[in-house]
Amino acid sequence: MHDRLRNKSLKERLITPSEAAEYIKNGMTVAASGFTPSGYPKAIPLALAERVAREGNIHINLLTGASVGNELDGVLAEKGIISRRYPYHTNKILRDRINQGAVSYKDIHLGHFPQQIRYGFFGKIDLALIEAAAITEEGGIIPTTSVGASPTFVSEAEKILIELNTSQPLELEGIHDIYYLEDPPARKPIPLISPYERIGSTYIPIETEKILGIVVTDIKDGVRSLPPGDDSSDRIAAHLIEFLYHEVKKDRLPHNLLPIQSGVGSTANAVLRGLLESPFENMDFYSEVIQDSVLDLLDSRKLNGASGTSLTFSEAGLKRFYKNIEEYKHKIILRPQEISNHAEIIRRLGSIAINTAVEVDIYGHINSTNIFGSDIINGIGGSGDFTRNAYLSIFTTPSTLKNGSISCIVPMVSHVDHTEHDVHIVVTEQGLADIRGLSPRERAGVIIENCAHPDYKPILRDYYRRSLRKGGHMPHDLQDAFSLHNRFIEIGSMRD
Repeated sequence: MHDRLRNKSLKERLITPSEAAEYIKNGMTVAASGFTPSGYPKAIPLALAERVAREGNIHINLLTGASVGNELDGVLAEKGIISRRYPYHTNKILRDRINQGAVSYKDIHLGHFPQQIRYGFFGKIDLALIEAAAITEEGGIIPTTSVGASPTFVSEAEKILIELNTSQPLELEGIHDIYYLEDPPARKPIPLISPYERIGSTYIPIETEKILGIVVTDIKDGVRSLPPGDDSSDRIAAHLIEFLYHEVKKDRLPHNLLPIQSGVGSTANAVLRGLLESPFENMDFYSEVIQDSVLDLLDSRKLNGASGTSLTFSEAGLKRFYKNIEEYKHKIILRPQEISNHAEIIRRLGSIAINTAVEVDIYGHINSTNIFGSDIINGIGGSGDFTRNAYLSIFTTPSTLKNGSISCIVPMVSHVDHTEHDVHIVVTEQGLADIRGLSPRERAGVIIENCAHPDYKPILRDYYRRSLRKGGHMPHDLQDAFSLHNRFIEIGSMRD
């Protein structure tokens, strides 16, 4: 424990999870470390749930960097403890409560969130719960497998509880790069001009008088299993790799491409696997989440390094990372999400943003968060940060879902997260639509013919022809669009 808790004066603040949970009061706004979903507190939330089971009537507003594990979101949602949630989640129990209206949820761009906290958009932060691998002699926090919004939570919270997690290796120290932005109008340029520069410290500075207590725990992150690859995602990856190769031949991309940003999931992993088998060398990776396929690219020396804000590995990937942590630590940097997702850096580096859509309409608008326009899935995450500012913004989706009963290429998206103005490329297993520089009418033809499933092309073509009678820059027959939308809902419901 001496290596973990190096500040001698803080040793007297060691407390149990139950004692820590007593500090959480009804109506508090609580901020917790964690990002998609790694590096989040576990022991204190579990103790809070036990306390509520005995005493009842504790409701909090919960803020995190992004999604967190079941020990935090799931358990607290199940006990009815969460009354309001920001800015992103992936837990099914919480999702159901949000869609039932039992939890108030605001979906927020992850790159914008820390500044909004500092400006008081969400009121004061009463308490921060932060997971640490160690605490330095000066009292600084060495984060674990994510940084996320933790630096902002630490600076803005009135009081702090720390979970010192002994299951997280001490060798994580040195992988983090903690940099703080000034706030407008005094903000200076971020001095980061390549993906692997270090511009900050390896720890989160903290006012030690704010620390209420330190809980020692060994509860591991609830890691995600790696989504299995399938033929659809492999075909999407092949179309995309072919397109990138074509861009290089046209001198629109350098031979080593530009820094890659990738979302998470089976398609994202397939795309990164495709890069592993591609002719591209000396690539850079500047993103939010570092997943298993990034390790493959690092091991093959296809990647020079990887910059993100969290490590989101499968169980096998995590073991692999820990086994070779000293080697990976020199190739991977974890930054605050305000830096990993910052528009200035994304535009400066010229990112190639590759994200996932729920549905795409024939004019190139993207829905990435909602089912049939009303039920939230997770949230926009950081996709908007990268899409709006990327050199190339790419969206992938299978052409159909539910065994072909629902088309992901639709006349009009039921919810807009990314407008036509920010989307350059749409890819399904059917093909790729390059819609750069095209008018809405031109885009409709390219997306229908290249990306829609053959079973749905006649429906989409017919809708577009009927819409042309209405005229306009972006022809729509709203009554017809809603009719088709309801038809898709009915077909999908029958297949549930």
